[in-house]
Parts: sequence; structure tokens; C-alpha cells
Amino acid sequence: MTTHPFHDVTHVATLGAALDRLGTVFQKFEERDSDCISYGLLASGQRWFVKGASTPQGISSLRRAVSFHQNVSHSAIVHLMYSFTTDDGLVLVYPWLSGEVLYHPTLSRHGGRAAPDSPMARFRAQPLPRIHAALESILSAHLVVEEAGFVAVDLYDGCMLYDFDEHRMMLCDLDEYRAGPFVLNADRLPGSTRYMAPEEFARGSLIDIRTTVFALGRALRLLLDAGDEEKQWRGTPEQLEVVRTATATSPGRRFPSVRSLVDAWQAAA
Repeated sequence: MTTHPFHDVTHVATLGAALDRLGTVFQKFEERDSDCISYGLLASGQRWFVKGASTPQGISSLRRAVSFHQNVSHSAIVHLMYSFTTDDGLVLVYPWLSGEVLYHPTLSRHGGRAAPDSPMARFRAQPLPRIHAALESILSAHLVVEEAGFVAVDLYDGCMLYDFDEHRMMLCDLDEYRAGPFVLNADRLPGSTRYMAPEEFARGSLIDIRTTVFALGRALRLLLDAGDEEKQWRGTPEQLEVVRTATATSPGRRFPSVRSLVDAWQAAA
């Protein structure tokens, strides 16, 4: 039986040297806004996604990820396989998944979402049944998130990995998801303004499942549009009304749960 490359790794001095010992790094992701550095590693005939952090902010983010994955499991959420420490940080190991992240913030200078050859533009050009299936995966995953008592933080299209060959949507980099509800003790939460609810910008506000409903409503609105300016809605008027309720400015006017949002969305479809 082949020994797993990480089976006895609990602590290493430095991540780079450990990866060189374990296998071959075939890709490195340095341009991230999360204080983390990630690698694609080929080891024992398999590919892995290895994410490390050495700053206080990055380490806190990865610790949140460990807690999240210990409590939440869904077929559309990439599975955390291992974690270990370094002399100055923490490392998480995930299976390498085929597909493309729908948006890379650090590559926006090359055209961003609107570029015809971008993953987002190609996703939006898919037949509607495939887009609806992808949206169902996102909603289904967040039913499990809700059941586990977590709320979505920093959900955006950079967390959405789409396999154009298998037509499968996966969610990754959910490091900021947290047990909720909680009171915001900073000036704002991390995230993309395109997906964030108003309360995520107000110190002292309550962040709860209605905040998750808002982010999901924005995901529905942005992924079911043919363009990046929200002027080419491909859904029905009934679906758009569901989106409007989910993304109401006042949390009290939104759906009170992910389950009620999903029920309304499915009824509209």
C-alpha cells in the first residue's frame, strides 16, 4: 500500500523545504489578498493544494478554516485533508481539484470578469440548465453551512471553482466562514463589495444567517446574468423577485434563513 505523503507530517521548520522533500511543486500562488501562499504539489502520484500562512492574519484565517471544515461537510465544498504547523505558521492540505476559479482579483488587470475568455464570461455563456445546476450546488452547500451554525463571510466568485469539462461547481477558500451569529467588532468584514451586505460595513452590527442570505442572493444575481453590469438577466421575473428579497437593505426584510431562500428559489423556478 502506498504511504500517503502527509501521513506523518505534524510539524516542519519551513514549508518550502518540506514540499521539496515530499514531492514537486508545479504551481505557486503568491498574489493573494489573504496573507497566505498556496502551492500545487505533485506527491505520491497525486496532486494537492497546499496553503500556508505565517502572518497573524493569515494564521487566524487558516485556523477558522480548520474549525469550519471540522463542522461542515458537503460534496460541493472542497474537503480539508490535513493540517500541520511550521516554525512560524500553519499549513492546510486539500486535494487538487480540476476546474477554474471564476474570478481572480489579482488578475483583474488582465481583463477581469468581463474579458471574453475569462472563466466568468465562459461560465455565463453556458446553457441555462448547467448554470442552474451550479447555483443549486451553491445553495445546497449553504443549507449544510446553516445547519452547522455557521455564517458566510467573504463568499464571492473567487471561492467558486467550476469544472468546464465535468460541469461541476465546487466551493473553496471558505476560510472566513465563522460560527454565528456574532457582533462585528471591526469597521468591516473581509470580502468583495459586490457580495457584501450593508451590515458587514458597520461596527457593532449583527452578522447572522440573513447576512448569508444576502451573499447568496448576490451570487444568484451575478451568476445568472450574461454580463458584468447586471443588465442581462437570464432568469425569470419570479426569480429576480426572489433575489430582490434576499438582498434587501434591511436584514429584517430578507428571507429569514437559507432554507426559506432555497424554497422560494425552487418555487420560482
